[in-house]
Amino acid sequence: MRIEIMDTTLRDGEQTQGVSYTPLEKLHIASLLLRDVKVDRIEVASARVSSGEFEALKLITGWARQNNMHGKVEVLGFVDGDISLDWIHNAGGKVINLLCKGSLRHLEKQLRKTPGQHVEDIRYIIRRAGERDMQVNIYLEDWSNGMLNSEDYVFYMIDNLKDEHISRFMLPDTLGILNPEQTYTFCKKVTDRYPGLHFDFHSHNDYDLAVANVFSAVRAGIKGVHTTVNGLGERAGNAPLSSVIGVLHDQLDAETGVDEFQITNASKIVETFSGIRIPVNKPVIGENVFTQTSGVHADGDSKDNLYYNNLLPERFGRRRKYALGKQSGKATIKKNLEEFGLNLSPESLAKVTQRVIELGDKKEDVTPEDLPFIISDVLGNDRADYKIFIKNYSLSLSYGLKPSASVQIEIDGNLYQETSSGDGQYDAFMKALRIIYDRLGKELPTLTDYEVSIPPGGKTDALVETVITWNFRSREFRTKGLDADQTESAIKATEKMLNIVENNEIRIVDKLLIGTTNEL
Repeated sequence: MRIEIMDTTLRDGEQTQGVSYTPLEKLHIASLLLRDVKVDRIEVASARVSSGEFEALKLITGWARQNNMHGKVEVLGFVDGDISLDWIHNAGGKVINLLCKGSLRHLEKQLRKTPGQHVEDIRYIIRRAGERDMQVNIYLEDWSNGMLNSEDYVFYMIDNLKDEHISRFMLPDTLGILNPEQTYTFCKKVTDRYPGLHFDFHSHNDYDLAVANVFSAVRAGIKGVHTTVNGLGERAGNAPLSSVIGVLHDQLDAETGVDEFQITNASKIVETFSGIRIPVNKPVIGENVFTQTSGVHADGDSKDNLYYNNLLPERFGRRRKYALGKQSGKATIKKNLEEFGLNLSPESLAKVTQRVIELGDKKEDVTPEDLPFIISDVLGNDRADYKIFIKNYSLSLSYGLKPSASVQIEIDGNLYQETSSGDGQYDAFMKALRIIYDRLGKELPTLTDYEVSIPPGGKTDALVETVITWNFRSREFRTKGLDADQTESAIKATEKMLNIVENNEIRIVDKLLIGTTNEL
């Protein structure tokens, strides 16, 4: 069973409150979805919205034409005579997704027309699209309410349009009102009655049932489903591409053309461009969904992968993690130490495990990158001690002038000092630090994410936790700092990063020279 995937991140997904992409961002996402993720089709714009939308569509259709993907780019158009058709055609579009009325109530209250008049208006656009060599798909807007309250009208529309040049009839649960049982029943009625037509299902997530409804629609014989990256969309959003692909491949044994490995990358890029954070517990793509917290789970995985399911993180370009905290056991610590190529004696392992549990009880957030420092603290082992110290720094912020920073650091007992300006105090600090590192021929990681959190109800003197994500030689890791001043907490996180990089380099050299795993 082959299911067609149409992704509407750039049309319906952009209807998320506060989301607006630039033309170049739209082009980047469009090319990523078609070339790398390999969805079958993308819906990239709504006709007549803005000049920026027009320019974005021209960029995308130009790229698609050069890459033989012109027919995969679709645009939402309206029953407005030649207006939408001309707009799409002039921007290089070849496919119009025509927004028609799928419920009698919408037709009568919004368009104030009869079913016969609506059909004739649609036929005119189909004819005019053919003259422009454009393909037509039909959205039956509010189809779910149509099936609930005016089923005869829905069948009247399809009966009168089924012999027209329409590639796909697309059935939206526009208001996200259906449950899986209703979805199956309504989709089965349609697919049984019109076995020769191609039907898509378009779900919304108002009751958190969008993915479950996709499951039911495909079981009922639907040939195509609509998704958005990260589940973006109006109100509660649409069916997330990541979850839909997992369900189709694993639960229904269906085939798609989607490359699962590329989904995480697409999710991160859309997160960056949209500004909408991915919830940490979002299936497949959330930060925590491949992280085991319980020590019992880590123990079971060590013995025979007892807590694995078919959603293996490697499928999606990710890896399994084991959280450190009050529920950690020895197996959890061992799993994390494997990342550093370290082993501990049973006695040392017990001591480190106890310290991690104590920190968890205090609600401290313990990351894998903290482990070498915890080991050093608990066991008094100087191999994980700081080699680099930020000895002094002066930060200057003046109205009308760029912030500046003077930094003095100690590396292996030698002092180095530099001054720089930047777009903010921390940016100035990092630029001064980079000058020192460049002079010494040392490599600095790239900052990829920066999060700041303050306790609820916190006052002006509340502690600030800054968590910074770094990328060093294609490996990501996080460090955190805690201080009443945001910039100072970031500097503490940066000092920890410098020592992690330094110690990792030492470990790599040790392993190359000795050829064995370090025993602490």
